[in-house]
Order: sequence, then structure tokens, then C-alpha cells
Amino acid sequence: MSKTYKIAVLPGDGTGPEVVREGVKVLESAARKFGFKLELTAYDFGGDRYLKTGEVLPDSAVGELRGFDAIFLGAIGHPDVKPGILEKGILLRLRFELDQYINLRPVKLYPGVDTPLKDKGPEQIDYVVVRENTGGLYTGTGGISMKDTPNEVAIQSMVYTRFQVDRCLRYAFEYAMKRNKRKTLALCGKTNVLTFVYDLWERAFHEMGAKAFPDVKREYYHVDATCMWMIKNPEWFDVIVTGNMFGDIITDLGAITQGGMGIAAGGNINPGGVSMFEPIGGSAPKYTGKNVINPLACVCAGAMMLETLGETAAAQAVEAGVMSVTPRLKGLGAGKMGFSTTEVGDMVAQSVAG
Repeated sequence: MSKTYKIAVLPGDGTGPEVVREGVKVLESAARKFGFKLELTAYDFGGDRYLKTGEVLPDSAVGELRGFDAIFLGAIGHPDVKPGILEKGILLRLRFELDQYINLRPVKLYPGVDTPLKDKGPEQIDYVVVRENTGGLYTGTGGISMKDTPNEVAIQSMVYTRFQVDRCLRYAFEYAMKRNKRKTLALCGKTNVLTFVYDLWERAFHEMGAKAFPDVKREYYHVDATCMWMIKNPEWFDVIVTGNMFGDIITDLGAITQGGMGIAAGGNINPGGVSMFEPIGGSAPKYTGKNVINPLACVCAGAMMLETLGETAAAQAVEAGVMSVTPRLKGLGAGKMGFSTTEVGDMVAQSVAG
């Protein structure tokens, strides 16, 4: 009897529905090829719904989404909605309330894709960033007093518990073991300035590594050095683990080195619950409906979803399909691929089907 996965589909805003359409097309091709089924349920959460109803996310939404095996997201961001309303009300709320405490971001250069890094190719750019996703500065701990006066005070605190740090580190160590490339985990921090928070991270990192993961080599880099080596020697990295803010910054840097937002995918992971997978690029509203946006980041997000669900062979087939297509594209930018959004999705789906 074939396995059935219940997937919540959130196409979102702008070009989100267009890339999700192609992502679903590839997922369905993989399902047919590898003998499992997908039960897809679409939700209209996003800017258009908010403008019509004034509601960002219904109170029932989080509870409903807990009943799915995974969430497949297109893009959030609408030109007629003030920045932050949808992002905080949908993306951050789901991450926090579904306890998606890992943000997983592969940085991998595919064949035929240009990188701004001189003399670097797919052999040198292939690592993964594990970002803590529900703690730190992004929780909004703090506030503003005496607003709009000369004495205004704004405070936003970086707060981490040992529990939060330990579970993120454990996931990263286990991922380095499973990845089985160089079995090297690098902690990215700032122990010389953030002497309380990253002292906790560093102590927990070495204690856990020594006791539970002696086969994993441990390295430490300040965040500024990490950025430097991501450009100069990306081949040094295998798996990087870091806190929420630093992770947000270095993963966008990594995305540019792998060809840009059109190819970068990410997963918001709850290892014991429901996880959410998305392309990293935004909603690109100016390209909406033109069928020119690159869908490969969304397709890669689908591969990450399959991997997390345990459909490893299907995930590998999707990635192989992407790698068969990238050398045929003229570029990754909207309108620069030499093919339409639909045609790119068709090519990957056909490759997966064999």
C-alpha cells in the first residue's frame, strides 16, 4: 500500500502561485515515479486575503496546519501591504507557533550556474547552514519608550536558553553525521563581543561534540570571518551552525554565491512536527503573471521536503532533474532563462519521470 502525504500548499503572493505550480508539478512527477501519493490542500493566506478581510492569519490556521505532514510555501509579500505585516503575521508566526526551530539552508552551486566567486565551481560550493530559527533577537524581546522624543529608547534583546541552543546543536551534529561529507561542524558566533550569548553557544557546542559526537570535527569562526571565508574559501565548509540573526545574514550571502535567490531553497524544520519549505526569493510582484520567473528554488524546496519526509530517492531524483536543467538555461533571473517558467518546470518533471 502506497504512502500518502498530506501537504498544505500556501502559494502566497506575487509570483508565488506560479513557482508553486511548477514545484507541485515536479512533486507529482516524483510521486508517480516512486510510488507514493500527495494529498494537497491549498490555503489563500497572503496579501490579497488580508486586503479583502483585514485578517492576516485566521485563529484556526495554526491548528489546522499541525494536521499536515508538511507545508509547501510560495512567497509572502504584497506591494499594497506595509512591509512586516504579512512577514510577521504569517511567516514568523508559523515558525514560532509550529516550533520550526531549525532553518536549513543548503548552499550548493549547480552545473552551468554562474557564481560571482572567481575560480570557484560546484566542487567548492557545497555546504549547509543550520540556523536557529525561533530564538535570539527575532523574538522581539524588548520595546520602545518615550517614542518620538529626543530621549527615545529602543531595546531588542538577544535571548537564548540552554534548551534552545542544545536542540539546535544536536540537529546540526546529527546532520553533519548524516551528510557524511567531511563530518565537520563549524560554529559561527561572536564570542569576543557577544560574550554572554555566544559563550553559552560555544560551551554547549564543545560539550555536546566531545560527549555525543566525537567523530565530528569541530571548528569555530567569528561571524565576520565566516563571511570572509564563504567568499575566499567556501570549500572549507561542510555544515555551519549559528544563531538566528547571524544565520539570516550569512545564508543570503551564501545564496548569492550559489547563483542567487532564483536557485536558493530553505526549510523551516520541526523534527518532531510539521515543517515548512520555501524558495528564498521574494514574491517579485512586477513579474506576476508573465510566466518568466525562475521556479527552480521552489522545485529545490520540494526536494528538501521530500528528503525530510523520508522519500530520499525521490528527493535525489528531483535534485538530479534540476542539475540536468541548469546547464541549459541562459541565466537564472526572471526573463533571462531562455525558457518560460512552465517550460523549466516541465523539463525537471520530465527528467524525474525518466
